[in-house]
Amino acid sequence: MKKLPESFYLNNQVTNVARNLLGKYIFTCIDGVVSGGYIVETEAYNGVVDKASHAYGYRLTPRTQTMYEHGGIAYVYLCYGIHEMLNVVTSVEGQPHAVLIRAVNPTEGIDAILHRRNMAVVKPNITAGPGSVGKALGITRKLNGVSFQSDTIWIEDRGLSFSDQEVAAVPRIGVTYAKEDALLPYRFYVKGNAYVSKPNK
Repeated sequence: MKKLPESFYLNNQVTNVARNLLGKYIFTCIDGVVSGGYIVETEAYNGVVDKASHAYGYRLTPRTQTMYEHGGIAYVYLCYGIHEMLNVVTSVEGQPHAVLIRAVNPTEGIDAILHRRNMAVVKPNITAGPGSVGKALGITRKLNGVSFQSDTIWIEDRGLSFSDQEVAAVPRIGVTYAKEDALLPYRFYVKGNAYVSKPNK
């Protein structure tokens, strides 16, 4: 097991982190059960200057407080009152950058993932989309603020990487309220991977 070092998360170029997370393996250990797989889709949120970011304009609330912490912790929030959304906090304390994990190609703990998703067999939608990722990996807001150096949630480098030709950089999904920032190519995904969300492909 080779967890990504803390230094990986301190990069102040959030788009670089979002791109470089593709191919990295993310795992949770919930009630003694390890499950996860490699990341195939991410979205970058560039802090106070990004109209799509929760922290735009230095917005600081009980929810966004985690984004302002030291990079390398989980930011988990509830979306639409249903979905637990997992983000990776990046950069240094006081600079609220985050990367949303949008899709994972599952490789371990498949039985647990199937159970959490109430599915009989693995289909692409099992871990496609951030809500599905959260549910499949057993992520809840209890993990908000937990370090990726912990044994509860972590990210590993297992040597898998994708060339620039294998990766698409396109606008993010569902952020039309961000006006011109909605057009920024801050969503990264592995071309042709079955677990990637369908819009904008």
